[in-house]
Amino acid sequence: MGTDVAAERIERLHELARAAAADRNHDRARYYVRLARRVAERNRLTLPREFRRFSCDRCDAYLRPGQNARVRLQDGHVVISCDCGAHARYPYDD
Repeated sequence: MGTDVAAERIERLHELARAAAADRNHDRARYYVRLARRVAERNRLTLPREFRRFSCDRCDAYLRPGQNARVRLQDGHVVISCDCGAHARYPYDD
């Protein structure tokens, strides 16, 4: 699989994960996140920033603020907390 094909597949899996999470089908969304991570690993690609920000590193859930994730602002960082208890911190984007 070429890197451009892999990148397109990752993007499509991101769309599918978002749609599945919107339909509250969290198991299917988690499956798509895991599949996208696997495609990225095998092709030595980094996941797109939006995908990394909205997926939990610990449980692979697709994060939806207000449903299964909490978003808070602290000291120049965005803190996203998953229902599984994992936290991710990102600096404010300029």
